[in-house]
This record gives sequence, structure tokens and C-alpha cells, in this order.
Amino acid sequence: MSEDQVKENQPTENPVEEQPQEQVETEIPVPQEEITTEPAAEEVPVEGEVLEEEEEVPEGAPEETLLLPRDTLLSAGIHIGTRMKTLDMEPFIYRVRPDGLFVLDVKKTDDRIRTVAKFLSRYEKAKVAIAATRLYAHEPVKMFCKFTGATPLIGRFIPGQLSNPQYQNRVDPEVIVVCDPRADAQAVKEASTVGIPIVALCSTDNEFAGVDIVIPTNNKGRRALAVIFWLLARQVLRERGDLPVDKDPSFTIEDFEAKVTREEEEEP
Repeated sequence: MSEDQVKENQPTENPVEEQPQEQVETEIPVPQEEITTEPAAEEVPVEGEVLEEEEEVPEGAPEETLLLPRDTLLSAGIHIGTRMKTLDMEPFIYRVRPDGLFVLDVKKTDDRIRTVAKFLSRYEKAKVAIAATRLYAHEPVKMFCKFTGATPLIGRFIPGQLSNPQYQNRVDPEVIVVCDPRADAQAVKEASTVGIPIVALCSTDNEFAGVDIVIPTNNKGRRALAVIFWLLARQVLRERGDLPVDKDPSFTIEDFEAKVTREEEEEP
């Protein structure tokens, strides 16, 4: 591979003056080369920051139908990416904020939640596994599994948990969802080895190597993860026929939000 080709596949930091580009949605993202450059630590938005209205709807545009009101999605920050982007995530990026953060298209996030919910509803409940290494993902995943019957894989993913038949705590799912393909890299690797589909929550700095279906979203924020898994749980229940399509479940987004102490947040 030439030096120019290597440079093209690296995450690029956004210059403030960069303008948004026309986006092209794809059905199945095509994996790019694995990216080795780590994003800067400052790229993660501060939890609880006040978010401005990120997407302007042109006057006269037809009213869109989203799973939740646009204001609710924006206030949760599901559209806030990082200051890094990969070629894989370009089709899901709506624009760039003046402070350099890439902004995801909430309509595409909404579409992918619907698609993934239909996909997961076809599997036996216990055959759906959800891996969550990041601290803020623990509670949302635990609640999702509680209400949908999926199998939680919370905390450090033990090597061999999917691929070693002799491991006593081995699980045997038919599909797996990971909260971040970088943080959950071991789960992605083993799921690829055993040949099961992989669904991944991806921010602007993620790449798709080994991933089959992507949900573009802020996969680091506490509120964002709660909203995504609440929506996904509601849609899975609706697709299964366990919940009427015009009704909301008894559980709330607040039930899905991580309750983390200051000491836990400071843990490496």
C-alpha cells in the first residue's frame, strides 16, 4: 500500500472552517482498513453541556416522523460526535460545529434504530447478546436485557467468552450488539471468529472493520446511551408484538440512565 493510501484511511481532525458535504446513505457500510491513530482525549463532549439546536429544518419542508421528538434527541446529545472522523462514518455526518465537533444526522440514526430493531426481533430473546465495556453503557444494557430478554455481557469481556467451547461461562448467541467497536474490540473479534452478525453503536471516530450493521450515535454520553437503548428496547418490543405500536412501555429513559458515583467516574 502506498503512503498516500495509508494517509487516506486515517481519522482526520476537523479544521474549524470545513464545510458540510453532501451525504450518501449506504445500506451496508463497507469496512475500511483498521485505524491505528487514537483520538485526542479532549474529543469527548463534557457530560451535561448545553447543546444548541444542531440541525435546521428548512421552511416548508414536510414534517418528519421520528421515534422521539427532535428536541428530545438533540437535548440527549445523540448527534454529538467527536473532533475526529473516519471515512467509514462520513455518510452519517450532517455538518461540523464551529468548535470542530462533527455532528451526526439524527434522521439516519432514527432509521438505523428501526432497522436494527426489526433485525433483532427475529431472533430468540436469549440468543441476542449485548456487550458493554464502557461504564456509561452498563446500566442501559442491563435494562435493555431485562425488558427484552437479551443476554448482557457487561464489563470486561473475558477472552474466549464466545469462541472457547471449554470455557465454563461461554455464551452462544446468534447475534451480538456492541456499544463501541473500539472499547468492545475483543467481543467484535470473537464474534467475527464464530461467524455471528455484529451490530455496533458508532461515533464519528469509529471504523467498521468486522461490523455488519451500524447505528450512528454518540456512544460515549450517559444520556445519549440511555435514549438509544430505551428506543431500541421499545422498538424491539413493538416489532415482536409485545407492545402496541402506539403505546410507550412502562419503563422510562431515566430508568436506563447510568447512576454513576464520582469515584466510579474517576476509575481508569
